[in-house]
Amino acid sequence: MNSKSGSEATPKRSSQGQLILYHGMKLSTMVKLFALKPSLRPSRIIRLGLMPFWGVYNSFWAGIENFFYAKKIRETELAGPPIFILGYWRSGTTLLHTLMTQDSRFNFPNLYQTVFPWHFLCTEKVFTSMTGWMVPKSRPMDNMEVHWNVPQEDEFAICTMCLISPYTLPLRPFDQEEWTRSFHIDDLSPEDRKTWEDSILHFMKKLTLRSPKPLVMKSPSHTYRVKALLKLFPDAKFIHIARHPFDVFNSTLHLRSTMIEENTLGSSFHPNAEESVLETFMGAYRTYEAERDLIPPENLTEVKYENLSQNPMAEIERIYKELQLGDFEFVRKTLEKKLVNHKDYKKNRFGRDPHWQQRVYEYCKEFYDRFGYVSPDQEKETAAA
Repeated sequence: MNSKSGSEATPKRSSQGQLILYHGMKLSTMVKLFALKPSLRPSRIIRLGLMPFWGVYNSFWAGIENFFYAKKIRETELAGPPIFILGYWRSGTTLLHTLMTQDSRFNFPNLYQTVFPWHFLCTEKVFTSMTGWMVPKSRPMDNMEVHWNVPQEDEFAICTMCLISPYTLPLRPFDQEEWTRSFHIDDLSPEDRKTWEDSILHFMKKLTLRSPKPLVMKSPSHTYRVKALLKLFPDAKFIHIARHPFDVFNSTLHLRSTMIEENTLGSSFHPNAEESVLETFMGAYRTYEAERDLIPPENLTEVKYENLSQNPMAEIERIYKELQLGDFEFVRKTLEKKLVNHKDYKKNRFGRDPHWQQRVYEYCKEFYDRFGYVSPDQEKETAAA
């Protein structure tokens, strides 16, 4: 796709360094990774060469942690119903997660815990103090701040733990059937379904053992998994965020190309990317629509990214009220300080290719109608008025 329009389109792209998603795996999981027959290329030799080192390192510390904490983890109960942030990639889930986790009454997974889920109880304090320099200052695909303690999506941990995750995409970017199979947990084999359930439960128990507070979790892939999450957490609360589909479309294409390149062990060729984004975007929306009535009304609220970005304090306060999350005044001052930095945040900018604007509208019309977005022709009329 090429929708650039002069200086209008200047999306940010940078390196995440040599540490990739799969370096957090144990050796046994790395064996399963290579059983998937990932694309391999000599140009990725450093990433490949680091795999055995990280596999041994993670396996060793996982064994140490299991020795000291296995019983405690098994006996740990979550400290109240978790909150799950839903919404397709690039819909504003990170912004919403960042704002929600300013409340010290909540817990959340951070970057270190999701990269090294097997041993963060033992290693986090020492390793993060020694290796902060390894973490880039911002994410490869945008200007969101990065450090070991930044809130992060639990999907990274799930992928690292069991490979039942869409984040196998960089391994085989040409094989959509493989990396999308984890969207629908009920369609997995009984063995894979149990592995996924055990992985997310184990990770959330470890987070709770570290800090016994209700968890705020976010992973765009959970938009497909409301039913599966309710099976594990019947009292869970959900926040769904929507964003203009064409903005999501452009930003997701940029996200995929960046993250595939930064994490692949071989080719970054991702065919039919535009159609893949449209298909999975509407797949997430339709699955959410089909399953959202399973959520008790008092446990679900929705927000639009445009409203959150323009008036974040009012939107977060509304979320607190609708989900009954406690006294909002407790966190207001902390949010005010955080939002000072948000005002200076530089968003990526993309061109407005008329062909793809129309194509996205036609494919996603029911989403436009559901959340009150207008057609490209109506946008032109409004701009000309």
